[in-house]
Amino acid sequence: MKRAAALVLALAAAPALHAAPGETPIVAWQYVVRAGDSFAAIARRMGVTQKDLAAANALPYPWTVTPGQVLRRPDPPGQVRQAIPPTPLATPTATPAPAPKPKPQPSPKPPRRPPPPPRPMPSARPLPEPIPAHAREADAPRLAWPTSGAVVGRFGVPVKGRPDNGPNRGMDLAAFSGMTVHAAAAGRVVFAGTEPERFGQLIVIDHGNGWTTAYAYLGAITVSEGQQVTARQVIARIGRSGEATAPTLHFEVRRANVPRDPYAYLPVRL
Repeated sequence: MKRAAALVLALAAAPALHAAPGETPIVAWQYVVRAGDSFAAIARRMGVTQKDLAAANALPYPWTVTPGQVLRRPDPPGQVRQAIPPTPLATPTATPAPAPKPKPQPSPKPPRRPPPPPRPMPSARPLPEPIPAHAREADAPRLAWPTSGAVVGRFGVPVKGRPDNGPNRGMDLAAFSGMTVHAAAAGRVVFAGTEPERFGQLIVIDHGNGWTTAYAYLGAITVSEGQQVTARQVIARIGRSGEATAPTLHFEVRRANVPRDPYAYLPVRL
């Protein structure tokens, strides 16, 4: 399954750096070093330079790694994490002790009021349409919504429960189990199977010119690798796999393997 999952990041228009023939690309944002791994091979499989990978993990030259060591993928261009400066400690100052005050006479306590009855929890409401994180490129494909679920996770917002609390690289849509998932645009299926690190049942579609879409946390897949699909064609059904704790679709749009805000390419829903 690890070899099949590698196709997630080796999309149609991957960066200039890529895994050598016979090597398995690394799809996860974190990687645990295994016996026989080298730092150069790990960087090559991630599709990044050794210098960027070393900087992201604060490794000194000559960048030696050991089995069991965890390496984090460098952030995509334009998404630099900003360090939070430490809060300076206040210098304690000596203050004179206040003069003792006479103790007031305790007043009688009023009778306790009974607690109010519990209010029912409000039903979940979809998030309002946000302003996209960036403008839509002229060569971007025309995309359709992959399912009718409500948006519960947005692009760039930190994901709770992730080891690094990193930002969402796409969007999450809550739906009912068994609902259909559609191809956002016509293209060729370059991956259809299980990605064991995070995404569970996963489909990746190449739309040409470096544009790809990914559909994760699926319950059932109805297409196969190499298959040509049309826009709005049923490709899977909603389920709960990978990191999902409820029936959810994780949807990503990528250009040259760099995550983009899906809201910039999807039509406004009324």
